[in-house]
Amino acid sequence: MTGAAREAWITGIGMVSSLGEGADAHWDALAAAKPNVDAATFAPCIVHRLAPVDFDKQIPKKGDQRQMEPWQRIGTYAAGLALDSAGAKGHAELLARMDMIVAAGGGERDVAVDASIMTGLQNAADRGAYLNERLMNDLRPTLFLAQLSNLLAGNISIVHGVTGSSRTFMGEELAGIDALRIALSRITAGQSDIGLVGGAYNGERIDMMLLKEFGGFNLKDRFAPVWQRGPRGGVAVGSLGAFVVIEERGHAEARGARCLARLRSVASDRSRRKPGDITATLEKLWRNVADRIEPGRCAVLSGASGAEPATAEERAFFSIHSDLPVRATGTMLGHTEEPQFVMNVALAALTLDRGSLFPPFDDSGVERPMTGALRQIVVTGVGHAWGEGIALIEAGT
Repeated sequence: MTGAAREAWITGIGMVSSLGEGADAHWDALAAAKPNVDAATFAPCIVHRLAPVDFDKQIPKKGDQRQMEPWQRIGTYAAGLALDSAGAKGHAELLARMDMIVAAGGGERDVAVDASIMTGLQNAADRGAYLNERLMNDLRPTLFLAQLSNLLAGNISIVHGVTGSSRTFMGEELAGIDALRIALSRITAGQSDIGLVGGAYNGERIDMMLLKEFGGFNLKDRFAPVWQRGPRGGVAVGSLGAFVVIEERGHAEARGARCLARLRSVASDRSRRKPGDITATLEKLWRNVADRIEPGRCAVLSGASGAEPATAEERAFFSIHSDLPVRATGTMLGHTEEPQFVMNVALAALTLDRGSLFPPFDDSGVERPMTGALRQIVVTGVGHAWGEGIALIEAGT
């Protein structure tokens, strides 16, 4: 379908996180403003662990599940929920031309093997020879296949039958932002009619916590909401899968799909991250949506991670736009890098479909109650290390 004014609808959302699975579970948890936080399992690090999930419901074959790493199971499950939500599950002709854009990391380490090798290296006579021998003999052959970032898209194709064009983006938070930006651009340009967009992250990995600790990013010992983590900040990682089905309006209407929300704009950037750069970049990105904002009917879902100085600079941006009520969903979900922006777009669609904004998550002063009708949500994404983005989502009716 082509036309002068092609409109992008969000017709399906799929999400699984520490708050549960599906739209109702997330809506209830956000309304209660009670995060599911684990401070013991990976102490001293704070983690939002995945809620119990019966993967059989979306990945019925045990063989398929066994060859996936946790993050791939999470993502494939969330993708199935999105297809169900859009009324697309099992429709072979539709799935055969459904495009897919996935934001993914680089796979997971075999931590037990890594630890054993590092222990043995300390007393090895020839460390090079020892390392080569252990890597050749200890790593299972399928590990390397499981670590391919584009295997999440491959597993979604195998399990759910989505076999249109496929793209996988890497690059932490910016990957999720650009996955949505490209999907929207393809639909408005007439290059695509329907697409599945999203990603997944397994935060319950001590190897990733170690990497974050090297950069001083981890939130440790005591949980605090994103805006109240102090000058040193900290990231509480989470496990999460989020997918949305984005569809051209005429295409959706022709098959009787319901519009949850309209995706109006997605813009991304990557500042140099010198002092003040993030605030300035967000202000520049804001110009893409500023003339569309309806005062008193718009809110912001922020993907702030808690890392500093990025979170403080995003907070400074919100002080300039203090008329907009803000919610930092990282307080409830933790921070999940690649799928974080997609999750917030999915939550924006859910919130607009419900017609009101959930209550503040803290008393920092950044977040304030909202009364009146909600018609628009701006989603912001500021990566813990790099990458910035803004999207505008509007009510479907």
